[in-house]
Amino acid sequence: MKRHVLLRTNLLIFILILSGFILISIYNYQYNRKIFKQDMEHIALLTAEGIYHQIDSIFVKPINISLTMANDNLLKNFLIDEEQMADEGIFIQTLQSYLLAYKNKYHYDSVFLVSTGTNRYYNFNGINRILTPDNPENVWYYSFLKNPADYALNIDNDEAAHNEIVIFINCKITDQAGKTIGVVGVGFHVDYLQEIFKQYETKFGVKSYLVNGDGMIEVSSDQTGYQQTDLFSFCDFSCLRERIISEKEKYQYFWYGKEERKGYLVVQYVQNLEWYLIVDNDASVLTEQTRQQFFTGVMVVFGVVVPVLFVITYILRKYNVRIVNLAVEQEKRRSSVFQAETGKLYENIYEIDITHNRAASEATEVYFESLGVPRSTPYNEALRIIARKHIKTEYRRSYLDTFSPDNILRAYQAGRECLRYDFMISNNAGRSYYWMRITARIFYWDDDDSVRMFVYRQNVDKEKEHEQHLVEKMESDSLTGLYNKVATQEHIQRGLLQHPDKLFAFFILDIDNFKNVNDTCGHAAGDMVIAGFAEMLKNEFRNTDIVGRIGGDEFVVFAPAPSREWGEKKARDLVVDLRHDFTDGVTTCSISTSIGVAMVPEAGTEFETLYKNADSALYHTKQRGKNGFTIYRP
Repeated sequence: MKRHVLLRTNLLIFILILSGFILISIYNYQYNRKIFKQDMEHIALLTAEGIYHQIDSIFVKPINISLTMANDNLLKNFLIDEEQMADEGIFIQTLQSYLLAYKNKYHYDSVFLVSTGTNRYYNFNGINRILTPDNPENVWYYSFLKNPADYALNIDNDEAAHNEIVIFINCKITDQAGKTIGVVGVGFHVDYLQEIFKQYETKFGVKSYLVNGDGMIEVSSDQTGYQQTDLFSFCDFSCLRERIISEKEKYQYFWYGKEERKGYLVVQYVQNLEWYLIVDNDASVLTEQTRQQFFTGVMVVFGVVVPVLFVITYILRKYNVRIVNLAVEQEKRRSSVFQAETGKLYENIYEIDITHNRAASEATEVYFESLGVPRSTPYNEALRIIARKHIKTEYRRSYLDTFSPDNILRAYQAGRECLRYDFMISNNAGRSYYWMRITARIFYWDDDDSVRMFVYRQNVDKEKEHEQHLVEKMESDSLTGLYNKVATQEHIQRGLLQHPDKLFAFFILDIDNFKNVNDTCGHAAGDMVIAGFAEMLKNEFRNTDIVGRIGGDEFVVFAPAPSREWGEKKARDLVVDLRHDFTDGVTTCSISTSIGVAMVPEAGTEFETLYKNADSALYHTKQRGKNGFTIYRP
C-alpha cells in the first residue's frame, strides 16, 4: 500500500512538475516572442532612420554642387561659344580644367558636361564621345531632356571610368530664354552606398533597398539599378507593392508573411532622390530558432524531472530566480547595444513618457539635470526650463509648441509618428549658438498603457552653414559683392508681395560716361570704379535695404520710404555723395551718376513696371545732361 501511495505521490508530483515546466516554457516562449517582435520593429526602424539620414547627408552636397555648376555663367558662356570654338585646343583645355577642378576639389569619381548643341560629352579628360539617340548607353541623356525636372539621378556604367557603376546627379543648364543648352553633373561609385547597406546587414541582419517608383532596385548591398531588377518580382512582400509605392509623405510599417516566412518592413520615401528606402527584417530564421529552443527545453525538462523530485522546492525557486535574472540581463544587453549604435548617429537620445508627463528612464533624468532641470521635474516644465536657458529667443515658441505634451498627443491621435524641428541652441549661457535638429519618434507602450516618444538630437550646424553659404554665393555679384540681377529681382518682388500697402522707393543708377573710363584708364580700372562705386552706394543705405548690380554699370536700390519727399531728398543726396574723382596713378577721371526714381505704389507694384518707369526717369536725367535725378510722374 505504501508503495502504491508513494508511486501515486511521485507520479502526481512528476505530472505537476512536468506540467508546470511545460506551462512555464510556453509562457516564456510567448513572452520572448513578444519581446523579439518589438526588438525587430525597433531595429528596422532605427536602421531606416540611420540609413535615411546618411543618404540625405551623402546626396545633399553633390546635388547642390551640380546645381551650382548648372547656374555658373562661365559654363553657360562655354556652351554658347562652343560651335565657334569647339575645335580649338584652348577651348577644350579650359573646359577640361574647369571639370577637373571640381573633381579634385570635391573628390568625385566623375564630373561631366554634355552640350545639347553638339551632343558632345566632355569630362575632365577632354571630349569623351558624341551622344547619339540610337546608342542604348545614351538613353539616360535623351530621357532626361524630356523630363521637366531641373535635376535627376540615375545609376549607370561610366564609360569614361572603365565602365564602373556610378550614381550620377544630372542637372540641366538653361540660357536666359529657359532653353536647355547642356547637362552637367557629378558621379560617385555606387559601392560607397552599398558598403553602408552591408554594414547594417552585417550588424543587424536587415536587408536594405533603394527602389524607384517602378519598383526597380536602384541600390542594395548586392545589386544596382544598372541590372534593372524588379524587387517585387522575387520578394515575399510583393502583395504590398501598391501600398508601398503610393505613399510618399510618411513612414510605412508592415508585418508580412506567415509563420514559416515572416518579416517586418519599414518604408520611407526619400524626397531628394524620388526613391523609396525599404528595410526588411527577416524573422523566419530567428522564429525557427526560438521554436527549436522551446522544444529542446521541454525535452530537457522531461529528462531531468525524476532526479529533481527530491529537491523540488529548491529547484523551482532557483529556476524562477534564474529565468528572471536572465531576462533582465538580456534586456540590459539589448539596450546597451541600441544605445551604442544609435549614439554614433545622434548627439543625444532620450525617452519621454508623454501620458504621465515625465522622463521615462534614468538616462533621461541625468541628461535633463545636465541642462539645469531639477530631478523629477514634470516634462512640460522641463521643456520650458530648457527653452529659457538654452534656446535662442526667436525659436523658443515654436520649440515649445512642437514638443508640448498636448501637441504630441494630438499628433499621435492624428496618426503622425514623427515630429522634427530645427533651431539654434547654446551650451554656454547664450554666448554662442549652433544649429540643432530634434527628431521625435512617437509610439505606444503596452506595458503601462502610455504614449511615449524617443527624442534624437543631432548637431546640423555644418549643414546649415553650408546651405547659407551656397545661397549667398548664388545670389552674389562676383565683382561688387552686391546682389546679382536675378537675386535683386527676387528680393524686390518678395518685398512687394509681403508689404503691399507700404511705401517704397525704387532707384536705378548709372555711372556717367563709364565708357570713357574704360577707354581712358583700361578695363581693369573700370572694374575698380564699379567696385568702388558699389561700396559707396551700399554705405548710403541700411543693411536691410536691397542693393544690387543688374548690368555693367547699372545699379538698383529698393528701400522703404518714410514719405514721398524722402525719395526725392535721397536721390539728391546720392547725386552729391557719389560724385568723386578716380585715379589710377596716371589718369584722373571724374565720376558722377544719373538716377531715375519710381515710388511705390503710384509708379507700380510689380518689379517689371517699376524698372520700366524708373528707367524712363533715368532716360530723362541723361537727356538733361546727366549728373542728376528724375522722379517718375505717372
